[in-house]
Amino acid sequence: MILTGPAIAAARAAGEITIEPYEPKRISPNAYDWRLGDTLRFHDGALDAARATEFREVPVPEAGYVLLPEVLYLGTTYERTGSESYAQFLNGDRTIGALGIWVHVSAPLGHQGHAIRWTLEIRASRPVRVYPRMTFGKLVFLQTLGAAASYQDHGLKYRSSEGIETSRLYEELPGGTA
Repeated sequence: MILTGPAIAAARAAGEITIEPYEPKRISPNAYDWRLGDTLRFHDGALDAARATEFREVPVPEAGYVLLPEVLYLGTTYERTGSESYAQFLNGDRTIGALGIWVHVSAPLGHQGHAIRWTLEIRASRPVRVYPRMTFGKLVFLQTLGAAASYQDHGLKYRSSEGIETSRLYEELPGGTA
């Protein structure tokens, strides 16, 4: 079950949902409108799942930054969100899609007990200028069924995420190196 906007606001007021910073005007009928953070990372060249990814990090200036096709950008949400009571689902929104931007290509599920700034996987179909803290998508909160199982209790590799995370698959592969 997806929480309505008023239910999100009530759960946040009750301390059941974390949204930092929080702006009541960003509540929509069934979601919270999240924003793009201030930094992007990208890699020139081929990626190797068995190696830590080297990357360039660039600030997104107030005048904007042009995303280019054929480049995978990693960004972060401006807001830190989470809940011990609800799971989350992160999406781009229609206005970003209409600009030819794919947001969060994979891993849209935020588990219970995982309050983070989300790492975003961003692709552009054509050159497009983006700005820091612009609305970039919608976050829904989902009521779970069954016994709660906090992400923090499972020792998963991204549980302490605070910023942009590159792939850590190399940690699981034989011969993988940092």
